[in-house]
Amino acid sequence: MEGIAPLGTLDPQHAITQLVKALAHAARAFAFVRHRNGSSASACLPKRRAGIFLGYKEADMAATATPVVLDMPAAEFRLPATDGKTYALDDVAGEKGTVVVFICNHCPYVKAVIDRMVADARVLMSEGIGFAAICSNDAASYPDDSFENMKRFAKAHDFPFPYLHDETQTVARAYRAVCTPDFFGYNADRKLKYRGRLDEGRITPPREGASRELIEAMRAIATKGVTPADQKPSIGCSIKWKDA
Repeated sequence: MEGIAPLGTLDPQHAITQLVKALAHAARAFAFVRHRNGSSASACLPKRRAGIFLGYKEADMAATATPVVLDMPAAEFRLPATDGKTYALDDVAGEKGTVVVFICNHCPYVKAVIDRMVADARVLMSEGIGFAAICSNDAASYPDDSFENMKRFAKAHDFPFPYLHDETQTVARAYRAVCTPDFFGYNADRKLKYRGRLDEGRITPPREGASRELIEAMRAIATKGVTPADQKPSIGCSIKWKDA
């Protein structure tokens, strides 16, 4: 790859640096190609060195979503929530549409958008669109994402929607979720119509007057049956999968 020296000619520390550069280059190139091809799949590509956050117990590697075909049906689930209840898809689906978002407690991308996400969820829910959040991270490796900490996180941010625990990670795999946050917007028939982002904000707030992309997309889906053509991918930390 241009600009990357052969690893065998480098000392170990320099080799690691070069490998990180190569991974970042490849990931961004792949995301760019997918974006140009009109893919609506999330591309979890943080704008840091290959998505590595050195302050964590383990590096949060960037991940690129598997291909997602619009009009795929929402996968059924039945999961425990932080409010002590158990919810199925039927329980969270709205009359005019549904949003299912995969989040966690520790990811800086989630923390940066969470209050805007809660505010936008309230708007959508008031308009007949269901909303639910799911945490699928491996809590054994990331204790901040344990069920008890999920309860604290939901209370701290006053979630108006169910916050569900996908301990086995089967639901995340069924939805082909990749990052946190990762948004899935469905129409009234529970067919996938939106796989974009909340808004243009990442770990910093969006510009004043910026489009509320999730709200606008779901309103178009609910009221006009229109699938948004320009779906910008979500960016965040990779889901923390359990060891196989």
